[in-house]
Amino acid sequence: MWSDSVDIKLINIGFGNVVSAGRVIAIVSPESAPVKRIVQEARDKGMLIDATYGRRTRAVIIADSGHVVLSAVQPETIARRASGSFADAMKDDADDMADGTAEKDEDK
Repeated sequence: MWSDSVDIKLINIGFGNVVSAGRVIAIVSPESAPVKRIVQEARDKGMLIDATYGRRTRAVIIADSGHVVLSAVQPETIARRASGSFADAMKDDADDMADGTAEKDEDK
């Protein structure tokens, strides 16, 4: 049973997906070769979670469990959401969809 003292902070990473803030080690851009290597190794080990919904990967989230999460939201946006409220994060997600920030990735 859930206790009232349990306080789990969730970060919206786009499209209604969330990660536990307490498990996040890093939120990085996917462009560098070392990050690409981390993503490929996680894919090979079955530790990759793709939350991009087919859109371009804009952030790579590394968890303390060794899981690697791909997001279509900018790292700066995710970091801002981590310091704000869940309601603000849901509004940010809706705004991203409305203004086309989260575009469909045709190159994938």
